[in-house]
Amino acid sequence: MTVSVELPVVGRTTPDMSREEVIAHIKEGARLIRRKDLTLVANARMGHLGGEFSITDVLATLYLHVLNVTPENLQDPERDRLILSKGHAACALYTTLAAAGLLDVAELETFVQPESRLNGHPNRLYVDAVEANTGPLGHGLPIAVGQAIAAQLDGSPRRVFVLTGDGELQEGSNWEALMFAAQRRLANLCVVADRNHLQQGATTEDTNDLTPLDDKARAFGMEVVDVDAHDVGALLDAFAKVPAASGKPTFIIAHSHKGHPISFMSDAVAWHHKLPTDAEVEQALAELEALA
Repeated sequence: MTVSVELPVVGRTTPDMSREEVIAHIKEGARLIRRKDLTLVANARMGHLGGEFSITDVLATLYLHVLNVTPENLQDPERDRLILSKGHAACALYTTLAAAGLLDVAELETFVQPESRLNGHPNRLYVDAVEANTGPLGHGLPIAVGQAIAAQLDGSPRRVFVLTGDGELQEGSNWEALMFAAQRRLANLCVVADRNHLQQGATTEDTNDLTPLDDKARAFGMEVVDVDAHDVGALLDAFAKVPAASGKPTFIIAHSHKGHPISFMSDAVAWHHKLPTDAEVEQALAELEALA
């Protein structure tokens, strides 16, 4: 069964909005993004819904409010950057870009189809709003460090955000990058770790335990912030502190639930790459509708 739902161009918040209105705008954007993401993955029979849903609130908060990235300044070298290091969550990125007006909504229907620009992993050569090709885990953070160094050398106020998986942090390249970021005092760099404690097939604890992640990041010279990845107000407060007053790079541990907020997906490791049945699509859409 092919399912289609509309995704309006939600657009960014506006300066005249109150904090409550900003939060409501982002939360509704995230709900609509999840609806569309669900149907795109279900129709394509390819994708990673669990890990996409765990970061949707983070992506919506960044693109609908925090980042200095708009359809008008997309070609401006002084815009902020976001690198999705966990590139397998590409469909959530594409859907968020469309909701923000940075990608044609109609093009979403081509996700992973032959000759589509919207591959299963993002490609910066195809989509202007994509900052780096990601997929092999552990590459996005080193690229982000390089971009942050470039901004520092330029004397530019632009910031670089990078979103990693927690399982991905088992790659040693990330820790080399963090060590160098601290050495260069890249206060313009913000690392967001999607801390859902699950990776492909198992928990992070059973695979290669990262705890205590906060102490590890702090020892590598980071300004560490713990936040609920599904609390938009808390995310706004955390991102508002970038660049950190300490002059250190920021490392946000975003405590999330894989598959959030869908009852049968939440915290279920199978939903790393499981595809929904028709009945599961209907149930998930009904649960998302109940949040409206």
